[in-house]
Amino acid sequence: MLPWMLFFFLFQLPLEWSILQAEDARAENISPILQGLKSPRLSTQRLAARALGRLERPEHADLLIPALSSPDAAVRKEAANALAQMRVRVEVLVAALDQEKDDNVRGVLYESIGRVPDGNERLLVKGLQEAGADARLGAAKGLENYLRVNARKAKPAPETIKILQAAVQQQNSAKVRELALLALNGAGAYDAATFGTALRDPDPQVRRLAVLGSKQWRDDPSYLVRYEALRVAGSCGHAAAALNDPSDHVALLATDLLGNGCPSAALEKIVDQSKDWRKQARALVSLAKVNPPAARGRLESMSRHPVWQARTYAATAAGILKDTATLAALLKDTQPNVAAAALFEPSDAVKALESSHYGLIMRATGRLKGWPQGATAVPALTSALRRITAEKRATSRDPRRAILERLREFGGSNIADDLVPWLSDFDPAIAQTAADIITQKSGVRASPRNRQFATVPVPKQEVIDSLKGATARVRMQEAGVFTLQLIAEEAPVTTAAFVRLAESGYYTNLTFHRIVPNFVIQGGSPGADEYVGTGDYLRDELSLLSHSRGTVGISTRGRDTGDSQIFINLVDNFRLDHNYTVFARVVEGMETVDRIQEGDTIRSIEIVREKAR
Repeated sequence: MLPWMLFFFLFQLPLEWSILQAEDARAENISPILQGLKSPRLSTQRLAARALGRLERPEHADLLIPALSSPDAAVRKEAANALAQMRVRVEVLVAALDQEKDDNVRGVLYESIGRVPDGNERLLVKGLQEAGADARLGAAKGLENYLRVNARKAKPAPETIKILQAAVQQQNSAKVRELALLALNGAGAYDAATFGTALRDPDPQVRRLAVLGSKQWRDDPSYLVRYEALRVAGSCGHAAAALNDPSDHVALLATDLLGNGCPSAALEKIVDQSKDWRKQARALVSLAKVNPPAARGRLESMSRHPVWQARTYAATAAGILKDTATLAALLKDTQPNVAAAALFEPSDAVKALESSHYGLIMRATGRLKGWPQGATAVPALTSALRRITAEKRATSRDPRRAILERLREFGGSNIADDLVPWLSDFDPAIAQTAADIITQKSGVRASPRNRQFATVPVPKQEVIDSLKGATARVRMQEAGVFTLQLIAEEAPVTTAAFVRLAESGYYTNLTFHRIVPNFVIQGGSPGADEYVGTGDYLRDELSLLSHSRGTVGISTRGRDTGDSQIFINLVDNFRLDHNYTVFARVVEGMETVDRIQEGDTIRSIEIVREKAR
């Protein structure tokens, strides 16, 4: 490398890292980003455009519009995506589309046009008929998003429906056919010929959506389709026949559906004879609905099951049966999630506020809502708020906000004075909630004193560089092994955080607690629930990557609240695009991912860097 080239390269690396810092901090000072937009290095321009979009500040749109005319297609794509993230005026994107020749960039522009508030339905329909495959796909994404977001305001034009129906029957791209069906389903535009064609489609995700829209029963080689058919069109007979389906997703759904007024003999047999605790436990819940006496005779055994997740189902069954003795016993369970499932009485909820488990506290605050004796819970609520606040965990937002809402409901005017310290809370959302309550209770306007989280240091550039091309080998206790390709170039901070946690053993012995077939599986919570994650939030790193089947994202509670819990998309979830970070994709073992069920444990995650292969 020539000396001047080396100097240029070394000069750009600190700038790119500074851009990443400004982006991650959601900084008001965007001078590194603006410097990057003017850099002669195209990769730096692309990084800067992406960063500016992630700030989601419409007032910066004019700074980015010139990048739509960049000589580099990658920069133009990133600029279009960023402007959509800023909710720019649609005419800006339309003007760029009129000048754009590159098929791939046109696709991004079409998708972006469908994401802005004043998107153009007629133009997106026209895009579905373009010659270029990328442009058509982008137009399909844009149109599906536009129609979904605006569904309550206006129905799609008849011409739009015709073009979407034609796309299902004529498009070569399975993704376009899938998106067209999603749009038709959202519009309630069922057409027998169109959906009949889709039911015979070679792609299982298209067939799944055809079943969803037509509500037609269908036996199918793919569990994705069988599950959807059973969910929307299954009878008691279909459910009984599906109890031994090779996919546990389908078999467990069948067990649940037998609780909808079906004969109980099959459920009794599962509870008594199955070796699978999941089937036993869920069969007991269904049995409690259709044959309470039979369920009561089997409840005690399940309430003492060695697997705690099974005991949560026992608590659910006990609630259905109104078995107060069993609920009282399970309320004392050492596993907080079991106690949460058994918590029904507000008087018990006050005691539960002493727990350090966020999920149990969320359950308790929910049970207290509307309680006539709620004023008696104020001391316990205030104590819990102080205790959890002292932990200084960003991911305590949900339980603390829930506690504050109960204090708003039950507290008198004196609660305003008690909440003054929270105006300076480390979490700006909590500070704002405290300000709202103080204003309401005191009649004097209060303002939060903190409006931004303290930033967490961005990983060093050499750490980020070391993760390019890296993979993660995930070994599950029951399902087997699958491999993730990490995507550090699109989500460097998220990827680095995941790797750091994985290599520290953070994920070891944690479970997948949320299983939603034909949507996602989610895991990696120390509390085995939705509410517990790492101490600090991860900022979103939204990109052009789509949430296609097998991609991996980070759970959040709104913008920039990543909790380090991971989810894996079981189907193409286009509605998650541009709202959740994608940082990896499954490249080996998707069949293993399809086997993962509630409570399966992560034995290990091995990170393999490209240089080490």
